[in-house]
Amino acid sequence: MKVTIDGQEIEVAPGTTILQAARMIGGESVPPAMCYYSKLKGTGGKCRCCLVDVTKGSDNDPRPMPKLMASCVTGCQDGMEIASKSSERVKEARNAVTEFLLINHPLDCPVCDQAGECDLQNLSFEHGKLQHRFIEEKRTFEPEDIGDKIQLHMNRCIVCQRCVEVADQLTDGRVHGVLNRGDHSQISTCVSAAIDNEFSGNMIDVCPVGALTDKTFRFKSRVWFNKPFNAHRDCDKCCGKTTLWMFGNEIQRVTARKDEFHEVEEFICNTCRFDKKEVSDWTIEGPRKFEKDSVINQNNYTRKMDKVVINTEEGILAGRAIDRKKISMAEIDYNEKIDGTNINSNKNG
Repeated sequence: MKVTIDGQEIEVAPGTTILQAARMIGGESVPPAMCYYSKLKGTGGKCRCCLVDVTKGSDNDPRPMPKLMASCVTGCQDGMEIASKSSERVKEARNAVTEFLLINHPLDCPVCDQAGECDLQNLSFEHGKLQHRFIEEKRTFEPEDIGDKIQLHMNRCIVCQRCVEVADQLTDGRVHGVLNRGDHSQISTCVSAAIDNEFSGNMIDVCPVGALTDKTFRFKSRVWFNKPFNAHRDCDKCCGKTTLWMFGNEIQRVTARKDEFHEVEEFICNTCRFDKKEVSDWTIEGPRKFEKDSVINQNNYTRKMDKVVINTEEGILAGRAIDRKKISMAEIDYNEKIDGTNINSNKNG
């Protein structure tokens, strides 16, 4: 099937969603996503950040879809045309969704450990507003320890439910989830039980905001002061492939490796994440490249760029070589005389 997103056509397999097709194209046409996670089943359709405008349904039914569609759960059709970055409707909708997500979210970026690598911070950087219309009091919760190394700040939670899906799909005997309904919904453990399993730390990596934080790293350093290095070790519980965040020769935290869409490539165990903090524990492969455009890596964004070749008709650029020679200081002979006068001499001399 062929689909077109912001004027860029791509061929995709049946069953591909619009968001997946946009990620294949890459660039600014990729919609933001706060709840969808390609490594987890059943995610998507909750945050509404990835809304797009389907201007043509398909070749069989070219009528546009009247409402904006969530790209993470909408399948592609042959001949479908989608407007993402190029649509004013989409831009207004994403601005509104960002404002909605920030209704209860505190603006505590200066003290939040997620600052610099926060998906909501990146979203508000592009779609946020200087003013807000919410005059009621924000809902507040006390920080809660849901494990010996994990702390939950429910004030920052946007109820994306990624952490719940991680616990469902990676661990046995999940003891936490979404309690209550509507604007009273919150993530918590059942009867304040502690989360104790070997892969619980992955909830920190999948959280798009600072709701779940690593207690071993809390208030130690800002992420932009650390140098990330890809490293690996032999582990009998997980893949052992991680990113080490180092300050000098000190490993301040260990996280799973993430791709350009800020999603974990392979989940890691708590032993690698929390217990291996010595350089001698790891084989360091080299510095990690910045792959996602975000607040932490402004002007450091590295992505694949195709070489630009401009094809022009023969003769259009004729004479340019002579012009460059005329304006090039290295090509000028300062001893050359014009009308008997040395061009390098003082005119008043």
